[in-house]
Amino acid sequence: MKFNYDNPYLSTRLPVFARNVVSTSHPLAAQAGLRILQQGGNAVDAAVATAAVMTLVEPVSNGLGGDAFCILWDGKKLHGLNASGCAPQAWTPEYFKKKYGADSATPPMRGIDSVTVPGAVGAWAALSERFGKLPFADLMAPAIEIAERGYLMPPVVQQKWEAAAPLLQSQPGFREAFLPWGRAPKVGDLFKFPSAARALKAIARSKGEAFYRGEIAQAIEKFSIAHGGSLKASDMAAWKPEWALPIARNYRGYTLHEIPPNGQGIAALIALGILEKFDIASLPVDSVASQHLQIEAMKLAFADVYRYVSEPSSMEVTPAQMLDDAYLASRAKLIDVNKAQDFKAGNPVKGGTIYLTAADESGMMVSFIQSNYMGFGSGCVEPEFGISLQNRGHGFSLKDGSPNQVAPGKRPFHTIIPAFLTKDGQPVMSFGVMGGNMQPQGHMQTLVRMLDYGQAPQAACDAPRWRFNAGLEINVEAAMNPATVQGLSALGHKMEVINDSYQDFGAGQFIWRAGDPAVEGYVAASDPRRDGLAAGY
Repeated sequence: MKFNYDNPYLSTRLPVFARNVVSTSHPLAAQAGLRILQQGGNAVDAAVATAAVMTLVEPVSNGLGGDAFCILWDGKKLHGLNASGCAPQAWTPEYFKKKYGADSATPPMRGIDSVTVPGAVGAWAALSERFGKLPFADLMAPAIEIAERGYLMPPVVQQKWEAAAPLLQSQPGFREAFLPWGRAPKVGDLFKFPSAARALKAIARSKGEAFYRGEIAQAIEKFSIAHGGSLKASDMAAWKPEWALPIARNYRGYTLHEIPPNGQGIAALIALGILEKFDIASLPVDSVASQHLQIEAMKLAFADVYRYVSEPSSMEVTPAQMLDDAYLASRAKLIDVNKAQDFKAGNPVKGGTIYLTAADESGMMVSFIQSNYMGFGSGCVEPEFGISLQNRGHGFSLKDGSPNQVAPGKRPFHTIIPAFLTKDGQPVMSFGVMGGNMQPQGHMQTLVRMLDYGQAPQAACDAPRWRFNAGLEINVEAAMNPATVQGLSALGHKMEVINDSYQDFGAGQFIWRAGDPAVEGYVAASDPRRDGLAAGY
C-alpha cells in the first residue's frame, strides 16, 4: 500500500509522565536515549546518545559538523557548556573582502568559507567525561547501528530535505551524501549513511579525539583545502568547549537560566524582564493586548541583542548591564499599548537546530541543543566520514567597529540556546525551542503561557505562535485566531500568516519536574511541529 502521509485531521499530542524521560524531535533518537537509561546510564548519557542519533535522523537541522550548547542540573547545581566553534586562524576581514569583494558585509552564507570549527562532538565528549556513567563508546552504539542499517524517512524531515536540495546540491559532497537517489528522499524511503558510521566508530574508539586531533581532523583539512577553504587540523586541535556559568533573571517567582553571550539567550531574559513590568495575567491569554505586549517586549530585546551581543571579550557592555532592572524598566516605558513600534537599541551603559532534553530519577536534568544553522548548514559534506559542516561563520560581521567582526580564533554570534527554569534554587524545567531567532521568542511565549496563565507544558507547546522578523514585520501561524491577527494588524503590526511551522515557529521540547523524581517523576511535552517524541519509563 502506498500511503498519503498528508494527514488532513488535527492530531493532539498528550503529555508523558515518567520517572525517566527523553524528549526530542525524532522518535528513534528519543528511544535511543531511553535505551541508554535502561542500560544504567544517567540523563547525560541519554542526552549524548540522543544527540548522536539526531545527526543522522534530522540532518536537515544538525550534523557531526555542527555546534552545541548545554545547561544541566547535576542533582545539586547548574552547569553551562558552550561548545560553539571558533574562526580558523586565517580568517580576517581582509581574507573575505579579497575573495568576495570589498563590499561584502558578512562571510558567505554557504560553502567552505562559512565553516567554523565544529563543536558538537566536543560537547558530547566533555559531558560524558565529567558527568556520564557509561563508557563513551556505548553511547555511540545506537547511532552507529542507525547509520549502517538506515531508517525510513519521516514526513517533516522529508519536506525540509526536499526544499534544501535545489539550494545545496552544487556544494561539495552534498549530492553524494544526501541525494543518493539523484533526488531528495521520499517519505518512507530507507536512508543509510555509511560514511557517518565510520566517523561515529572513530569518535567512539577515541572519545572524540579522532575528530579534533586524529584522522577526521586530517580529513576535514584535506577537504577544506581542496575546495578553497582555510579550516585546518591545527584549528580543530586548538579548540575546546568552555564550561560557563549560566546567566539568569527572575520572572513571576521563577528563575530562567540561559547560556551567556556569544549566544542570544539573553534576549529571552531581557524580554521577560520588560514584560514583568506589566500585569499580563490580567489579559486574556490569546488576546490582542497580551500578544501585543509580548511582541513589543521581544522587539526591544532584539534591538539590544543585535547591537551589543558577540564574543564576550568584544562586547561594549556586560550582560549584567543589559539585564539591569532600572534599564529594563526604562525600556518597558517605551511600549505603547495601542501602537506597534520599530524600536532601536538602547544604551545599557547608563543604567536549521535540534533540541533535546533528558531527565532521570536521580534528579539529573539536561537541556541540550545542537545545530548546523540554516538547515544543512554550509552544504559541504566531507565524504570519507560524512561530516556535514555548519555555516556559523556567516554569523560574523566584516564591518569595522562591529563587536561581532570576524577575527582569528573568535566565536561568532550564535542563535542556538538551551534553557532551564528553577524556583528557589531548585530545578523545575529543562526546555528549549529551536529555530533561528525564534528560539528566545519561543522561550518567552511558552513561559508566559505556563507562568502567567497556568497552561500545562504540552498546551503551551501546542499553542499558536508568532515570530518577529524585523521592523514591524510579524509572521503568525495559521492556527492563530483570525480576530487576534486582525487586532494586531490594527495596531500597526505587519502580519503575514505562514503555514510552514518547521523553521518559522520553531519546535519545543519540555520536561517539567512533577515532584521527587524517584517518586512522582516528570511531565514531558514534545512539539507537534516536528516528527518528535517524548518517551519515558
